[in-house]
Amino acid sequence: MTAYLTYRWRGPDRTAFLPGPTSHGHYQIELACNACHTPWMGVKEKACLDCHSAELKLANDSHPKSKFTDPRNADRLKVLAADNCLTCHKEHVPERTRAMGVMLPDDYCYRCHQETVKERSSHKNYAFNSCATAGCHNYHDNTALYEDFLVKHLDEPKTKSAPRVASRALLAFLNESERWPRKSALTAAKHDAPASARADKETLHAWETTSHARAGVNCSDCHLVPDAQSKMKSWSDKLDHTACAACHKDEVGGFLAGKHGMRLAQGLPPMQPVLARQPMKREAAHRELGCTSCHGSHEFDSRRAAVESCLACHNDSHSLAYKNSPHFALWEAEVKGGAPAGSGVSCATCHLPRQKSATDSVPRVLVDHNQNANLRPNEKMVRSVCLDCHGLGFTLDALADPALVHTNFIGRPARHVESLDLAARRLLETQSKQTKP
Repeated sequence: MTAYLTYRWRGPDRTAFLPGPTSHGHYQIELACNACHTPWMGVKEKACLDCHSAELKLANDSHPKSKFTDPRNADRLKVLAADNCLTCHKEHVPERTRAMGVMLPDDYCYRCHQETVKERSSHKNYAFNSCATAGCHNYHDNTALYEDFLVKHLDEPKTKSAPRVASRALLAFLNESERWPRKSALTAAKHDAPASARADKETLHAWETTSHARAGVNCSDCHLVPDAQSKMKSWSDKLDHTACAACHKDEVGGFLAGKHGMRLAQGLPPMQPVLARQPMKREAAHRELGCTSCHGSHEFDSRRAAVESCLACHNDSHSLAYKNSPHFALWEAEVKGGAPAGSGVSCATCHLPRQKSATDSVPRVLVDHNQNANLRPNEKMVRSVCLDCHGLGFTLDALADPALVHTNFIGRPARHVESLDLAARRLLETQSKQTKP
């Protein structure tokens, strides 16, 4: 029996071990048991941190483990063991799973913060199951909600005078970086594909018109890949994300961390829309997701990848409403040359935001391909996306309005988040106390 169970554990079919469905965040990798479980030893917290520690560090985690190893908080741990991820996040119990995969009752904040209503009169009318309402508090990531940040962004207009997103700068980065020697632009006549390769005229023309050819990236730079057995490079017509990683390491890393690539990161077959829990186009059901499924095999059209590739699969109300939205009108104007670069808002503008590279020696702006990084809770979009164009108050109101999100922000927010009002009131109170003799 032990040998049989070991075979099932290590084999491709592990469904027999699933005690119940997993949460929205983990369901894609639920058959990669070892991603979370140590065989015969259950789930260890290290498994959580292996995937999420970088994200928590970036968010300046509001409730780090160090806070609860402080002896002054020992009494709090007796009430709620908040020093362990598994206290709040457990899997395979869908009847108890709420937003963000949290298993505790909505008022769990009360365990430690019951004095808040006494210390802050502004909070006396708020219930403890409303702490995590959009625009107020998140347990881990409050980078756009902490009080000093709110005060800094008081009285901003709904839309800024010159809304822009940062421009990507890969080619300039490659020219400055010592890792890639500068090369001359290439034409179709200078391709180095072997005669046996499928280098037809149409394919070569598509490649010739791309930034790859302009940067001197020839066919062999991508298609010569290491052979696992001989350790020599051989030609391959079928490439995956590893071929892109040589030049696009950060982008591929983001892809593998997000919902499009997380299965590949765990050694599972590629994600297909048929496996998604969100509505997807029927004709896209069995497309395998990789770099070229969005960017194309040789043309690598970033504008197509920013909108049409998304809408070719996604069939939810938010996606379907996009082409009737003010955001799409801005995008269309930019694409047609009637508006400045960076003023358009594509699907990728919000869900694959521009950011500064954290690993390159030469600073550059790149696209974060981890579309899960700012998706849930949606306040994570505030700093990385929304504030490029909008004021903080308008942003928080819009993100807190589910109906507005469904219509892809056609119209004005019907909800109002009081976070900025409370911060402004507290600022006045503090200033008043300071001016008293």
